Amino acid sequence: MTIKTTSRRNALRTLAGAGAATLAAPHIATAAGEGTTWKIQTSHTGGIGLATFKDWCSSIEEKTGGELSFTAFGANDVVGDFQLYDAVKNGVLDAVNPFTIYAQGIIPAATFLTSYPLGLRNPHEWDVFFYSLGGLEIARELYAAQGMKFIGPVHHGPNIIHSKVPIRSIDDFAGLKMRMPGGMVAEVFSEIGAETTVLPGSEIFPALEKGTIDAADFVGPAVNYALGFSQVTKYISMGPPGFMSLYQPVDLMDITVGQAAWDALTPRMQQFVEMETHVYSDMHHAAIQQADQEAWAKFEADGTEINRLSQDDVELMTEVAVPIWFDYANRDKDAARVFKIQLDYMMSGSLGYVTAEQIEGLTLNL
Repeated sequence: MTIKTTSRRNALRTLAGAGAATLAAPHIATAAGEGTTWKIQTSHTGGIGLATFKDWCSSIEEKTGGELSFTAFGANDVVGDFQLYDAVKNGVLDAVNPFTIYAQGIIPAATFLTSYPLGLRNPHEWDVFFYSLGGLEIARELYAAQGMKFIGPVHHGPNIIHSKVPIRSIDDFAGLKMRMPGGMVAEVFSEIGAETTVLPGSEIFPALEKGTIDAADFVGPAVNYALGFSQVTKYISMGPPGFMSLYQPVDLMDITVGQAAWDALTPRMQQFVEMETHVYSDMHHAAIQQADQEAWAKFEADGTEINRLSQDDVELMTEVAVPIWFDYANRDKDAARVFKIQLDYMMSGSLGYVTAEQIEGLTLNL
């Protein structure tokens, strides 16, 4: 399956390159003053994530010969993270690159359009869900009802927890004041005793610095180091070896466009944007993973202690998570149908993450 995904991505890169050349050719001489410029804001506040986003945005004009260009904005440059969807719906922004989990406030099923505790665990599994099992079509249907076009997922990496106190077992979460992105993730941690609060990424550092929170989840080591987390925490907590994050093993972002901005593009340019989203996802994921390798040494030099939970902790958290999966799925018919696709996949011979015993007595309201 991974081989097929890699081949698909390579093919898309080739198509994107060929498409870019085709798109650019007729506009080199005539594009002046005729191009469309999109204002696009990311949830990235800095580091390699923001740099990669801006590099990608700056490449669009040349690839299209000026027919389309992106003006890139970092987190909070135009609106706050939690206002991104309103901004793209009312035309303040033409497109956004948010963490997909932020959409769950207006699209309950979005809880299952991004990583959730102990669910799908690798990037290629999410590619299979979106591009082979119908996930992309459902996402686009749900976003269209909100006046937006979901272009596609953008892979990030596992999330990790930074804390002022050591977290070496599941018991250490009891009473801990933690920043979480909300929704299912927050509920799982609340069930194991943490006191959770929802904050956008840009507010994590000051909250840790002031002691408003004891710990915070955010993305991976490279981005978090650039944000200065080693200055305000002493510990990092992760899952067992090979399981970097129990609760968001594959953090997902996406490219979402306002419907009016999308409809204004030609079909050919729409296809280009879809292909470029694949390209960006690959660039983004690879760049962050490379930077993560360099960041570990920096955390070590700063005296950060890295702790890993045990396989027993994984099993205990799974017992907590599975009923919460079903609870969230049953809150919304669309969430249930999205989750059913993923559950069947996780229970299949391809993955085997979930057993019949684990879901015994639990039902989905489809």
